[in-house]
Formats: sequence, structure tokens, C-alpha cells
Amino acid sequence: MSSQRPNDDDVVVEVNDLKKYYQGGGVGPLANQPVKAVDGVDFDIKRGETLGLVGESGCGKTTLGRTLIQLETATEGEVLFDGTDITTLSGDDLVNWRRNAQMVFQDPESSLNDRMTVGEIIREPLDVHDWETPKERRARVRELLSVVGLQEEHYYRYPHQFSGGQRQRIGIARALALEPEFVVLDEPVSALDVSVQAQVLNLLEDLQEEFGLTYLFIAHDLSVVRHICDRVAVMYLGYIMELGPTEELFENPKNPYTISLLSAIPEPDPTVDTRGITLRGTPPSPRDPPSGCPFSTRCPMKLRPDEYEDLDDDLWAAIETFREIVRERTRAERPLREVVRDFLGLPTERDATDDVLHEVFGDFDLPPDIQATIDETADHMRTHDFQAARETLREQFASECDVEKPEYHQVSVSGRTSFCHRHRRDEVEPDVFYEEAILPAADRT
Repeated sequence: MSSQRPNDDDVVVEVNDLKKYYQGGGVGPLANQPVKAVDGVDFDIKRGETLGLVGESGCGKTTLGRTLIQLETATEGEVLFDGTDITTLSGDDLVNWRRNAQMVFQDPESSLNDRMTVGEIIREPLDVHDWETPKERRARVRELLSVVGLQEEHYYRYPHQFSGGQRQRIGIARALALEPEFVVLDEPVSALDVSVQAQVLNLLEDLQEEFGLTYLFIAHDLSVVRHICDRVAVMYLGYIMELGPTEELFENPKNPYTISLLSAIPEPDPTVDTRGITLRGTPPSPRDPPSGCPFSTRCPMKLRPDEYEDLDDDLWAAIETFREIVRERTRAERPLREVVRDFLGLPTERDATDDVLHEVFGDFDLPPDIQATIDETADHMRTHDFQAARETLREQFASECDVEKPEYHQVSVSGRTSFCHRHRRDEVEPDVFYEEAILPAADRT
């Protein structure tokens, strides 16, 4: 963890309701829907702090990092850097600001131009910003090589002559060339061997202490995040689900997604119970995210409608699985051969609805009201009206988690926040629900 403690009153980056959507490029029924890569994010980063950003692949981490330094243009919201909204900058103002914010990219193999020497790569930002004289630029490059643990004679070598760890050091040197205040580190050690990871992480900590740098550290390796970060933001489907001090978040996670994520960390001690939460399905498409809580389609601690509070847990899990199957069918494009046969009045291929019903509900004796809803849904599926099938299930089984966005709740005296309906006073907290319901259920299996 950074040895230079941040000043709580000295915020260098402030993000307010930041959104980044991508239009076009889709296929099927959702082709015209935007990809909501980042969907209303709020947080700040204090001067000298390392804020970790974690989450599954595709959750929007890299897009968020790139948007913060204007490699991507924000769709809505603001990014304040020392009080200036950098999303409104253009021309010379934007060029001048970019001296203060740089990025270290994930892949040291592809982020360096193999046709340029190491000296040319590191000197390029200095040339672009017309920094001092050519002689002073060359001297600055040699100084940076020394700072990141390389030799001055490496100036005239090419990237392919270096190992992965050395290439990442070159990328770090390039990012530091203009003496930035803020650096986005996009999984800077994920492509490196463990021993090399340690060297690069130690280098990053030393550079932060020496130059007073502020980091956004994007990673999926939770052990690395715990080692280097002061605070952690947990991201899912374009939202920040939980944000707080690192040790506090790791020791006592509060959000259902954070609990699920941390439960998957391998434990080297064979005597320790390592039962994790196995999430069903995959994250929804960012073109068609849930209208309520973004984690609602997979959450093991999701609230139920009042009339189903006492329903068998296995049956409720089957209903949720069936809802996700229908949701996926809604997004899928109908095969052209079936469309043509239907248009010509020819019989279409055998419908798979009955197979799905048998697979999901074959082991259950369904109550009459649930059976009626499933039968109505199946009728819609057989006529390929998957949107009507989806709405039928939603009307019967949706809870507030499905239809209402949660609010951010403060869950500790440190100011840690969590994005979940369960933090309301009349609901069981997620961590308590995990201990009292999920772990005992795992014992039974």
C-alpha cells in the first residue's frame, strides 16, 4: 500500500455521474441500442492516493480509465481535475492538460511500437509537447531509464529485445516523461510473471513516493489490489457497486457482488473452508442492462416479492434461471431459415421450449399459480414472442431489485458506500444474509 498517505481534504480527481455509451455496431434485436459501458459513476481520488478499480472482464474498468484522461469522450457527466472539468476542454487547453494525466497500458507487447527505439518511444511525449531543447529531451530520457531500473545504453535498442517486465518499465518511463500528477494504470502487471509483477509493483510504489503521483489502478487480481491500493472501487456492468478502504472492504465486504467476488479468491491453506459463491449465468449485455439493480440477474441475495418469501430456495433458483434463459432468447436473433419457412407457411423446426421446461422444472411439483405463469410464458415462447414471455415472468416474479435502481448507502463510519436495496433498515444486510442463509445452504449440499 502507498506509504504516502493521501490528505482527505485534497481531492485531485472528482467524477460526477460519468457515462460512456457507444452507438451502433450491434446485430439482432438490440442492434440500435447503445452499449452502456459506464453508466453513471461517482467517486473521487485524493492526491497521492492509489484507488483500485476491480471487477469482471467487460464491466467497464478500462473504458472508465480511458474516459478519465480523455482518450474516450464522455457521453454525460463531468471529470473535475483540480476543479476544472476536463470533459469540456478542447484544442490547446486539452493538449496542455494532458501533460498532467498519463496511462500505462495493459499489454507491454502491443503498447510499444517495435519500429521505434526505446529512446524514441520515451521521448515522443516530450517531442509532441515541445518540451525544452532536443538535447535536454535526450538527457531526460536517459534519466527516466535510470529511474525505472534500465540502463542508459538501452536508449538505442528496440522493444523486441526486452523481456515483458522490461517492456512494462519502458511504458512506465514514457508515462512519467512529462511529470504528470495522475496516472491510470490499466492492469500493468497482469501479463507478467509473478516475480516480475513484484518488481514492477515495488517500482510503482517507489515512484509514487518519490514524485507524489496519484494512481487509478485497474486490475482483476485481488491480491495485487490489496497490496498496493489505499481504497478500492468494485465495478459491475458500468456501475460502482462498493467503494471504501482496502482492508475494511476485504475483511468485511458489504455488497452482494463484492461478497461473491471475494469468496472466489483461492485459499492456499487446505484446512480453511474455501466455499465460494458460484454465480449463475453471465453478466447481461451492456446493450440491455437490467432496469433495476445491475446485479439483479445473478445476485444470490436478491430480494423476493412478499408472496414468494417462503418459497423453496431451489424452486426460486429455477425460476430465476428460467427468467435468464428467456432474457437471453429476447436478445438472440431468430435464424434466417426459420423466418423464411414461417413466411412461406412451411412448418418450422421443432420448438425447444418443452426441453427447456423439462430441464429447468422437471424435478419440481409447481404450485398452481406458478404453473399457470410458466405455461403462459411457454405459449409466448412457442410463437417466438420472447418479449411477451419476458414481461409475463416479470409481472409475476419481479421484486424491487428488478425494477428500481438502488441508492448508495453508507455502510461504515469510514464513509464506505454500497449500491444495494438490502441496506434498507427493514431488510437483512447482505453480509448477514450470506452468513445465515447461503453458507448453511452450502453445508446441506
